[in-house]
Amino acid sequence: MFNQARSLLEGLDFSAPDFLVKEQKKRLRVIHTPEIILPDQKSFKYRMWKHPWLMHYNRLIFICLVVNIYIFIKFQSVLVLNAPAEAMNLVSRFILGNFLVALIIRNQHVINLMFRFTTSFSTNWPLSLRWSLGKVYHFGGIHVGCAISGTIWCGYLVVLKMDNVSIESFGITLITFLLMVLMGGVASPKNREKNHDRFEKVARFGGWLLLALFWIEYIMYSQIYLDFMFVGLIILTLNAIHPWLYLKKVKVKTLRPSNHAVIAEFEHSNALLGSSTTLSKNPLMEWHSFANIPWPSKNGFRLIISRAGDWTGDFIDTCPKEIWVKGFPTAGVGNVEKLFKKVLYVATGSGIGPCLPHLIANEVDSNLVWSTRTPEKTYGQDLVDEIMESRPKSIIWDTIEKGKPDMLELTYKAFVESGAEAVICISNKKLTWEVVYGLESRGIPAFGAIWDS
Repeated sequence: MFNQARSLLEGLDFSAPDFLVKEQKKRLRVIHTPEIILPDQKSFKYRMWKHPWLMHYNRLIFICLVVNIYIFIKFQSVLVLNAPAEAMNLVSRFILGNFLVALIIRNQHVINLMFRFTTSFSTNWPLSLRWSLGKVYHFGGIHVGCAISGTIWCGYLVVLKMDNVSIESFGITLITFLLMVLMGGVASPKNREKNHDRFEKVARFGGWLLLALFWIEYIMYSQIYLDFMFVGLIILTLNAIHPWLYLKKVKVKTLRPSNHAVIAEFEHSNALLGSSTTLSKNPLMEWHSFANIPWPSKNGFRLIISRAGDWTGDFIDTCPKEIWVKGFPTAGVGNVEKLFKKVLYVATGSGIGPCLPHLIANEVDSNLVWSTRTPEKTYGQDLVDEIMESRPKSIIWDTIEKGKPDMLELTYKAFVESGAEAVICISNKKLTWEVVYGLESRGIPAFGAIWDS
């Protein structure tokens, strides 16, 4: 083919009329495989529906708010026309109900159950339906929507209690409302990204204080019997205690292939495929979540920890022998692969961690595009060999050698060549949105982390 192309080039008569030259070039192009070109985005209406502003996470927030507005309208006669005591009792139930849903939806066992159910459907079902089911990891929208609704109901309760209850009861409700507003403000996306440690501490200690205020209000001003409020508070209390029942300090072995990353090895338990584990040096102050990589032929699992802040940097520098773990291994976005016949994993840097267990397990046919700097030096030759052994057709792009690629174009080309049905992207926030929206706006199912915790 090369000789034929060269002979055609040599045979081009550039002094010939333009139409003859064009015809000769047309013949030459037929010899080569057509280049895969990223197609145009679909219509404005289609793109708008796939935009991050209208992602399933935000849709769930909107639905929760609409449901609560409907409840207000439905019970308007009781809330506005009836006696204040009856209205306050009803509003208290709405507050507790919203926070019950908001917190239970975050329970690790509930999350695993949701993933197990939504990914149990056949891959023969219509792609559009499987695409929607794959958005199960957006469940955090229910958490946020119900938390906002509960806060608004609490503000309404403050108004109802003015001049209708004792100063003590009014004060407790006012403090509860202000604490909810503070926690909501700190949990806003910008504040959470700017100072995640502060968000985590306010959420933990503020949540405990909020639960205590709920109990104080109930014990002081309600008759204690087996009603919705009592049962609801018991459930909230057990939900808060539950993760700490799994708190323990475990031994860890570390392998540091470079100053940028370590591979932490654990033997205290086995990990669920596609799950994550939380680690801490000080259990009361901060926790960090990392994807579990089960060993293919022995007990235990591994984590890839890359330098991305003070905590990870200190872990890499000191390589501790013991570390605290808490909670139960929790399913992550990679588990949606079960909904598809074949998927393409796209990762940058340490994003290979959440992808690797699925590639090794080979439960679903898949391929990989991994863009990172000097992969062998940064993460170790053994890890790279393990990837290539499990997925020989993987594209590993060394950014030091080749420069940073256009990940959207590279992903689309690999998607077409691999024959995958969907793409799962694990990267930083900016690049994840670029790839996920870039593909979905062109009609390709794509999934990626949403940074809501």
